[in-house]
Amino acid sequence: MPYTFTLTTTFPASAQEIYDAWLDSRAHSQMTGGEASMTDEVGAEITAWDGYITGRNLALVPGERIVQAWRTTQFTDEHEDSIITLTLEEVEDGTLLTLVHSNVPEGQTGYERGGWQQHYFEPMKEYFAERAGARKAKAAKAKAKAGTKAKTKSKAKSRPKRAASRTKSKPAVKRAKAARKKKKVKRAAAKAKPKSAKKTKRKAAKGKGRR
Repeated sequence: MPYTFTLTTTFPASAQEIYDAWLDSRAHSQMTGGEASMTDEVGAEITAWDGYITGRNLALVPGERIVQAWRTTQFTDEHEDSIITLTLEEVEDGTLLTLVHSNVPEGQTGYERGGWQQHYFEPMKEYFAERAGARKAKAAKAKAKAGTKAKTKSKAKSRPKRAASRTKSKPAVKRAKAARKKKKVKRAAAKAKPKSAKKTKRKAAKGKGRR
């Protein structure tokens, strides 16, 4: 007799991110490791794990719930499709996924006892953890780049002011040098005058004596 079981797990991603990845062929393939063909159209057929799983979308609520008909190659013609219902609820650490797998053929207990965990939950956690890490690294790089640009702009703004101050000081320095030089010339001239005056007086005195 068919049976139903429920599994829960938490992923480091938003509910919308998990919803979109599940229904995207490329993302579904990457996060599980098996080729998948998915779509977000209700009623459309789907496949996963290299054709091991086939089914169709029954009901879709973006970012909240996915309901799919689900059967594997282990099902026989006598088995009806099983139904999987994924409910997504955002929590503090990410998103809580609740999986209800109903109408599972009697005796096929592998899905509950490790199948979902090994082939979906574990690789999905690695997939979303890597994406989260990549986003953080990208954000940190962008922040560092923005900080470098800000520093460069502030330096560029300060340079003209320093250059202007240096330009303004050059004439003042030249004037100061010219003034010092002029003073030296005056002092030298003042010292020279007394000596010449003394020589003139001495010559005059000698001339008088001879007479």
